[in-house]
Amino acid sequence: MTRIKTKINVKKVGILLKPRATSEYHSVLPNLVSWLEKRKIQIFFSTLEEERIKKISKGLSSKVSYIDLISLHQKMDLNITLGGDGTLLGFGRLATKTSAPVFGVNMGNLGFITEFSKSEFFEELAIILNTKFSVKKVPLYKVQVHRNEKKTHEAFFLNDIVVSKNDISRIFSLSVENDEELIYNISGDGLIVSSPIGSTAYSLAAGGPILSPEVNALVLTPICPHSLTHRPIVINDKKAIKIKVPLKSHNVIMTLDGQEVAELSPRSVITISKSKTRFLKIITNPERTYFQTIKDKFTQGRRSF
Repeated sequence: MTRIKTKINVKKVGILLKPRATSEYHSVLPNLVSWLEKRKIQIFFSTLEEERIKKISKGLSSKVSYIDLISLHQKMDLNITLGGDGTLLGFGRLATKTSAPVFGVNMGNLGFITEFSKSEFFEELAIILNTKFSVKKVPLYKVQVHRNEKKTHEAFFLNDIVVSKNDISRIFSLSVENDEELIYNISGDGLIVSSPIGSTAYSLAAGGPILSPEVNALVLTPICPHSLTHRPIVINDKKAIKIKVPLKSHNVIMTLDGQEVAELSPRSVITISKSKTRFLKIITNPERTYFQTIKDKFTQGRRSF
């Protein structure tokens, strides 16, 4: 991950919403649209949101436009996600090196990579529209699945990929390699391969380490391994990781960022590599640091439910 300082002339802004939610936007969304309109900024939503926008506020439809998700990445000067980490991740998986920077607003409680709270973001947004601001460039990781040397699936993740069974409490085996060298054959409930920003998500809950986002690495975290020796491993992300599904393993799935799911056939080979051309530009909050966020969000017994 790298950090840059930049200044943009914002004329077009895209707004992304948390899937299926409506009630939490009744006040904040009309206020945001009005705030942007006063600054002569065009406002765009995904074409998938048109019906929901009408439910949130009938007066909004005439003030905004609708385009597809790829165009939000490529044609906007700035995108704003209103939701949580999942909202940002779902949109961010489509990012390319030319995508507009993303201003992530946390509408809930935990929010780790969404750096601005719903109570403060108007003030911070005003600063971003008028001065230079800091952006962190977070790499995407490419996942390719092959079977009998034929590619069957390709996708990207920001946080993690999880290979697991689509059955309850059924142990299965996986073979894991790095740069063609065997790391281990594991038996258990599955494996998490996590990026640095994803190290505080499922991997952490499964016993994996926290990685600073400045570290160029991936974490391999076994899920309930049926062994005393299979521990989480941190490896350099410059070389590809291969995960092989054995011949007799059925009902195996892979999940990307907890959102995108694909079935894996026996003898499938998953190759994970750091993308050289795709990354997400996330606007950083100058009032927050990484370790301060860890202390604020994960202090034992203080998270609200």
